[in-house]
Amino acid sequence: MRITGGKLKGRFTETPYGKMAIRPAMDKMRESVFAILDPVLEGKSFLDLFSGSGTIALEAVSHGATDVSLCEMDKSKAKIVFQNVKMAEEVGVRIKCHFMAVELYLKRCKEKFDYIFMDPPFPYKFRKELIETAGTKMMLKEHGRLLIHYPEEDALPDKIGNLVLVDKRVYGRSIVNFYAYETKTEDVAQEQQKSQG
Repeated sequence: MRITGGKLKGRFTETPYGKMAIRPAMDKMRESVFAILDPVLEGKSFLDLFSGSGTIALEAVSHGATDVSLCEMDKSKAKIVFQNVKMAEEVGVRIKCHFMAVELYLKRCKEKFDYIFMDPPFPYKFRKELIETAGTKMMLKEHGRLLIHYPEEDALPDKIGNLVLVDKRVYGRSIVNFYAYETKTEDVAQEQQKSQG
């Protein structure tokens, strides 16, 4: 997969093939999402859940994030992830890698992040619960954002626990929702207006 922007733009990450192939996030989706995040990622913390080959985490590093973690549930992908994340060290960032079920990682995690990106496999039933857990545990920093990539047929509500939808982007038949901590109604309206401007 190709890094779409930033310091590592144009570099490629390794992905396995055949039956064990990782489902990478679409290039168009990644490029668009990180174009939105690029002005605010410098020096920020970023968590990549359901990381696959680590491409999203590397994209975050490429766009300026300096404290980056990833979690991939399939331990058989560890070798290729470690191979890919070495690229981040070229720009002075060491990505923290965790190999366990994302649900377990969320229960154990004591860190807070500026940005959390979730890209669960499309036949996955517990997206809402993951978002609710992250919100309940206050895993986002005060002005943080939680992003989740999902198929259009699996609609997600505008409010999940203490998190509310502040932006939504559509890429063909897949969608990326942006959630933030619930604030006053007028503040949410301003956030949505700002993100669409």
